[in-house]
Amino acid sequence: MDRSRFVAPFVLQYSYKRSLGPVLSQFATALRDGRILGAVGSEGRVLVPPVEADPATGASVGRLVEVGPAGTVMSWTWVEEPGDTDPLDRPFGWAAIQLDGASTQLLHAVDVARDALKVGLRVQPRWSDERSGTILDIACFEAVGATVVIHPSEGEPVTCFEAPTRIGYTVFAGAVTADFLEALCEGRLVGRRCPGCQKVYVPPRGSCPTCALAMEEPVEVAQVGTVTAFSVVRIPFEGQRLEPPYACAHVLLDGADVPLLHIVGGCEVDDVEVGMRVEAVWADPIEPTLASIHFFRPVA
Repeated sequence: MDRSRFVAPFVLQYSYKRSLGPVLSQFATALRDGRILGAVGSEGRVLVPPVEADPATGASVGRLVEVGPAGTVMSWTWVEEPGDTDPLDRPFGWAAIQLDGASTQLLHAVDVARDALKVGLRVQPRWSDERSGTILDIACFEAVGATVVIHPSEGEPVTCFEAPTRIGYTVFAGAVTADFLEALCEGRLVGRRCPGCQKVYVPPRGSCPTCALAMEEPVEVAQVGTVTAFSVVRIPFEGQRLEPPYACAHVLLDGADVPLLHIVGGCEVDDVEVGMRVEAVWADPIEPTLASIHFFRPVA
């Protein structure tokens, strides 16, 4: 079997939204205005980025003071091939930078030549043209001496921020999954049986989660089953591929011992119920993915 075709990209992505407290709100607002603030902690240490509680004593930090904007590179590493999420689209350095007046170090990108980046290098921020109150308002740091341009940015205090999180993978199907996908392309549902407890898992697993035994016996199951549990999705959310309302259900296929999570369609969502008999509705053409089953519909 040629398993090389069972390779697919997978992206995990969601929007992260955080409400800022009084300390970080001041820090974010200052970034938007082209300034950097640090929090005064115990013994007069200035913490950058600021924190809400002193890491040494746990006490709330005192006032915030302006630091930098110039600083000194204390350590660094080089990125020869930047990724999609890196701040620069050309080779650059990540550096721990101790800003003037700060007691701690700030991690950020430095845009200088490879042979110029070294411990002790004096750097200054290069500000983004459009700023919203995040650390990305500093586009990067550059060697001291470049012309600093800060475009005015004013408004209400920054009280929250949104940061989309995105991680990309390339998924390679293992032997067990590849066998399942191969059968799926033929319009068949094939699971595997545990030699210990005799349970049939669909989709199959390489080993039984209960007995920890290798599951090597393939078992073809029916395309008809019973709804054992369901939930109706009525609220839209980011990345949603179906228009609500729709019903997600655990379908226990005849011949299987573990239910398959899928969509119940072909009927009103209010008509879905536990115990309902359903059958698979296939796409044409069939692709090596469970999405090739459009949904399970009630058996006439």
